[in-house]
Amino acid sequence: MPRLVLVLLLLPVLLLGVRLARSAVTRLRGERAAQTYELGVDLRPVLVRAGGALLCGVCATALAVVALLNGRGLPSAGNLRVTAAAGAVGAPDPAARPVPAPVPAAAAAASPVTASGASPAAPSAGAAAASPSVGTPKFETVGHPAEGELLQGAVPGADGRPRTVRVWLPAHYGDDPAARFPVLVLHAAAPGRTADAEVPDVFDGLTSAIKLGRARPFVVVAPAGPTGTAHPCDLVAAAPQALADDARIRAAVSAAFHTLPPGPQGWATLGIDGGAPCAVAAGLTRPDLYGAAAAVSGRYDAPSLVQAAADSPSGPPAQLLLAAAKDDTDGLAAARRLQGALHTGKGQAARAVVKVSDVVQDYTPDRERLRLVRLAAQYLVDALAHPTG
Repeated sequence: MPRLVLVLLLLPVLLLGVRLARSAVTRLRGERAAQTYELGVDLRPVLVRAGGALLCGVCATALAVVALLNGRGLPSAGNLRVTAAAGAVGAPDPAARPVPAPVPAAAAAASPVTASGASPAAPSAGAAAASPSVGTPKFETVGHPAEGELLQGAVPGADGRPRTVRVWLPAHYGDDPAARFPVLVLHAAAPGRTADAEVPDVFDGLTSAIKLGRARPFVVVAPAGPTGTAHPCDLVAAAPQALADDARIRAAVSAAFHTLPPGPQGWATLGIDGGAPCAVAAGLTRPDLYGAAAAVSGRYDAPSLVQAAADSPSGPPAQLLLAAAKDDTDGLAAARRLQGALHTGKGQAARAVVKVSDVVQDYTPDRERLRLVRLAAQYLVDALAHPTG
């Protein structure tokens, strides 16, 4: 094909590629602005334009290469056969492979191999974390939600009966064995159930926050709600020592997984829907255990929570986020009532640093909840990084 024709084909392809690339960049800026104001984001038009620009770039490169090589001539088939024959002269006989030296018995015992001769594969991150030492409860993998790994174990309670505890490890948990992760405790609303069974998409919201760079990865601990009462959150407000994640669970999680030590520097708590009052009670009454607490779409007994906070021993002020969707008028009203009651309370209640979020709005309740969880994760990371008091 004449070089002039190739050049004429190259120019429109280049122009189309540049136009698509500029359009993709402009659309991406608009989507980023939408994220800033917590609006819905759709990246499919950006991906389509970017893909078209990439395809135009590949075609333009191919046309440019053909145009440059056109007229220079290519090696003939005869020359290729001669070259191949010349390269074959002196090539080693494939049948004459060297015989490997025998391996001493001691070395073979020290370096076991599989039947195929390959070294056995290293265990996965979850398997490594789930291998308990003596006296440590065993955690076994039960699923892989939101690109992570979900494990389940049983930890003996104060009454000696086992309690179900689930632990979610984020993606890339095992990449750095020396890394230590902050812990997010998910409080359940129902006795004997874990919070992820009540709100299964909670891990999607946390993963979204991590991917967007709004939160660092958490290890999530979801203990089953305390039994013996139909309303575990009321029990936590009345008796803060009855927290679902008691000292036994904290010790078991610290021993089995790569987490920061239990305490307000690295542990936070989250409650969603019915579990929101549990997280509020835990954050208000036990700031010595949790550096921050977040509650999503909850309804609160303000007088009981304020009294529980006022009766708690002096310590660092609690950091608390109360979040609800913009259209959730009942949830926002409950959050503001609790915020005002704490502000006029006594002791530790008046010292609590309470924020209310009412900006999240989206097309469906599920998408709103995902964004609320993402917002809560961002708040908890910031609160742990900048403690008060």
